[in-house]
Amino acid sequence: MTLAFTGLFGVTGGGTAQGAIPPVPDWTLQWGDDFDGAAGTPPSSANWQTDTGHSYPGGPANWGTGEIQNYTASTDNVSLDGSGNLRITPLRDSAGNWTSGRIETRRADFKAPAGGLLRIESRIQMPNVTGAAASGYWPAFWALGAPYRGNYWNWPGIGEFDIMENVNGLNSVWGVLHCGVNPGGPCGETTGLGASRACPGSTCQSAFHTYRFEWDRSITPNQLRWYVDDQLYHTVGQNQMDATSWSNMTDHAGYFILLNVAIGGAFPDALGGPTPTAATVPGRPMLVDYVAVWTRGGTSNPDPPTGSSTLYARTGNALGDSTGSASSSTLTSAGGGNYDGTVTNPQVFTSGAITRTYNGGSTEFDLFVDAGTTVGNGQQVRVSYDHTGDGVWDRTETYQYFATDPLPGYEHYTQARGLKSATGTHANLVNGKVRIEVWNAIGNGPSTLGTGNQSTVKIPYN
Repeated sequence: MTLAFTGLFGVTGGGTAQGAIPPVPDWTLQWGDDFDGAAGTPPSSANWQTDTGHSYPGGPANWGTGEIQNYTASTDNVSLDGSGNLRITPLRDSAGNWTSGRIETRRADFKAPAGGLLRIESRIQMPNVTGAAASGYWPAFWALGAPYRGNYWNWPGIGEFDIMENVNGLNSVWGVLHCGVNPGGPCGETTGLGASRACPGSTCQSAFHTYRFEWDRSITPNQLRWYVDDQLYHTVGQNQMDATSWSNMTDHAGYFILLNVAIGGAFPDALGGPTPTAATVPGRPMLVDYVAVWTRGGTSNPDPPTGSSTLYARTGNALGDSTGSASSSTLTSAGGGNYDGTVTNPQVFTSGAITRTYNGGSTEFDLFVDAGTTVGNGQQVRVSYDHTGDGVWDRTETYQYFATDPLPGYEHYTQARGLKSATGTHANLVNGKVRIEVWNAIGNGPSTLGTGNQSTVKIPYN
């Protein structure tokens, strides 16, 4: 939904006992919320965090989409209904100001296992309002790449899966992929690669329908698929874009899930003129029966680190014990911009699960970088630690950038450049993860990062 122009189970208008997450044969449930609880209470704070205001701190205004509502944590806007549903309700006050609700999962590590599949699903009734009274309504169920948290300017490269979008009370569901660069790029931003169809049987507004997204890494090329009530209506294949764009979208820690009802913005405006209007009726909620995530097959962490504290940046964007053969990754040009301290179009390398004890030391690294004959390029690295593998990066360290010389040949970029900034503190890793992000902070040309047996990070853990 950010800047958007915008499973084996799911029966039109229903199909499960309300409030229950359905069993799905041959799939393993990884996470879910059935929104059981007392009427008027907020959703589980262990599962969800609530977005407020008109933007993320320091992020694009109006959430990057032009929507006009103010998101709040009030249970008037976001609460359980006591019947097994989450209720997100847009409201308008006497002065014409709109409020609504937007929540996102605390976990940000939902990802298809290597060689397997990921399934994200929800059973939803869109706001039951149509015609002029629905002008500007924009309910959505979607997912954003984990690197967006704390950055807010790396969209769409980090990926966005719009699993269900709807505007202006139309009897249609949109499924959209956002990726690459904006404008244009392999996903045709800001529109994205999308498809739409009417809800099967009952309209999207008058009944519950099941909306599902699958990420399939069990086939070559990999594939992304969108369903409504088990009916496939949109597919995007890995072979539809360049390898770097696909890698930037898929080779990070994973995704977090969002639910919201926006009012106004680029997508509803495009299909109905300036929205909302005086005829728009407030108070029509989106009802969410459950949200759940399953996986099937594959391995969750191929080649996870075992004993060594030295990790190698490897082909395929893994960070692991073994080196692999010498290879390289391209760092996108900064295009004359200054991204000192701001992660922009990075190459991202993430470890598997690690359980180690913090030894009181500091991060060390040795990255092989080369800018060829380009003058004035500078590479930068951020090292992050997720202590428990819950998708939250508890400790992040950004180092001063390294100015490469305009002569062909690799140079050593190490921690000797100095720490620019850090957030959080170190703690023991219990099924935790380590991530490095490398990008061009300055300059007008691409650079190369040596991978395989060439670039390493040494973590302060035994």
